[in-house]
Amino acid sequence: MSDKRSVLNRNHVTVKGKGDKVIVFAHGFGCDQSMWRFVAPAFEEQWKIVLFDFVGSGSSDKKAYDPVRYSELSGYAADVLEICEALDIQNIVYVGHSVAALIGILASVQSPALFDQLVLIGPSPRYINDLPDYIGGFEREDIEGLLRLMDTDYAQWSGYLAPIIMGNGDRPALAKELEESFCKVDPEIASVFARATFLSDHRDVLPKVATPTFIMQCTEDLIAPLEVGAYMHQQIRGSTFRMMEATGHCPHVSHPDETVALISEYLREVQAGTDKVAGA
Repeated sequence: MSDKRSVLNRNHVTVKGKGDKVIVFAHGFGCDQSMWRFVAPAFEEQWKIVLFDFVGSGSSDKKAYDPVRYSELSGYAADVLEICEALDIQNIVYVGHSVAALIGILASVQSPALFDQLVLIGPSPRYINDLPDYIGGFEREDIEGLLRLMDTDYAQWSGYLAPIIMGNGDRPALAKELEESFCKVDPEIASVFARATFLSDHRDVLPKVATPTFIMQCTEDLIAPLEVGAYMHQQIRGSTFRMMEATGHCPHVSHPDETVALISEYLREVQAGTDKVAGA
């Protein structure tokens, strides 16, 4: 899709903020850009903020959905690159949650010059265990069972999985919001996206990442356990790893203050290092 307006409409792109440098916020599976409403505003004074919905999610153009293109995460990564081209932005900070973290990795490997930093929240290159060398958090039969439930009773699947993803059982309203977000997505589109997410294996891409990367790992994250974050930190050369006090898999919703603080701290440290090099 070459027409810039078509790309921006396709992904319901929203641009806010007063700064020159750009932060792109990318939402996770079954969500939309509204999930960043507690985090993105904190950066609007000093940054240009780009928000968007992956095709099939939120207010994206559902007519643009292509089950072949989006059967793999590379299709979503291509969309990210097209959004950057349509907005004529580069040197971006890309903040991706969950599967969007891997989508950002794929985009950065394809076009490294576009990205200054990757901020990955709860990322996982593979959700299925590959023992004895890799712990992804799930056995294949667990994932396949979830996908079967998704196909047969999408509402039940949403109600079952949302609390697992969100965690924070003492705050049930958070899981309810995520469940409602899931239910807004067309079940057939969600099924294709789920398979592209939970059956994928992108471990081979991690050593190819050349963009400075900040990995944010939640405590008690059942979707991306500690072993996954540690693995990614090991595989992405020069990456920075930070264990959060936040629990669950969606700290930008459940613990936005800590999320903002850690991203801000990382970006300040990066800038300080850049200034130091420039003044050497």
